[in-house]
Amino acid sequence: MSTLSAAEQNPLASLDVWEDDLLERYPDPEAIAQGKTTEEYRNYENPGRDTVREFYRLNHTYQTYDFVLEKEREFLKFDKKEMPVWDAFTFLNQLVDDSDPDTDLDQLQHLLQTSEAIRADGHPDWMVLVGLLHDMGKVLCLFGEPQWAVVGDTFPVGCAHSDKIVYPEFFKANPDTYDERYNTKYGVYTPNCGLRNVHMSWGHDEYVYQMVKDHLPEQGLYMLRYHSFYPQHRENAYDHLMDDHDREMFKWVNLFNPYDLYSKNPTPPNWTELRPYYEDLVAKYLPATLKF
Repeated sequence: MSTLSAAEQNPLASLDVWEDDLLERYPDPEAIAQGKTTEEYRNYENPGRDTVREFYRLNHTYQTYDFVLEKEREFLKFDKKEMPVWDAFTFLNQLVDDSDPDTDLDQLQHLLQTSEAIRADGHPDWMVLVGLLHDMGKVLCLFGEPQWAVVGDTFPVGCAHSDKIVYPEFFKANPDTYDERYNTKYGVYTPNCGLRNVHMSWGHDEYVYQMVKDHLPEQGLYMLRYHSFYPQHRENAYDHLMDDHDREMFKWVNLFNPYDLYSKNPTPPNWTELRPYYEDLVAKYLPATLKF
């Protein structure tokens, strides 16, 4: 992928543009949303979202089965850096982009808003920690990964692409579409094989899941691993690959999703007040340092 142009590497002004686009696609009538009414969410086909269309053109072109296996081999060795969670958030905050018109909050503040909304509703502390960690995998951008290999709706690779995936027409440029090994309903998989046996398009979800999989309850790990799997938790497009355990766990993914989407607001959390709670929470579940 070293031949990618700058525009192909980063078609979005910032990573937040993808999350803002999700708000447009899935406006929520519930009270979690703050700072906007549902009537203010723009239409998904608004011409102003051309950067999102280009993002998904690249994503759907290059996210092949072989590409995903290559990225798993490259990044799941976790040999890039080793650092405490708090240093990781400082590292992540380098992704703040002044060109983003919708928010001037850094990445940690967005994560704190998500986790604080979860805490306010009385959910278990491990779920609060999931809110804090769920986007930490975006550090992939700082290791040279293009945006379309970091964020975006995720989907299984190695089998036919569902027409419920956003912009399915862009899969016409994906070589797997024409490969008989990968273009059938089940592809390399078997009916109801379970998502644990399925390779998902590469991005921050799988990366952070693999990073902390030994430290959190399974319900939280499902939230991390599949929070961008909109073709399933919004469209039910891949029931044929899921088993009964997946369906039970997806109740937790569905519970988490609104907090991820609708907790963003322009008022930053008071980190001075929150810091002791979150330092204790991180120390309860995670080791002193994590490998990236």
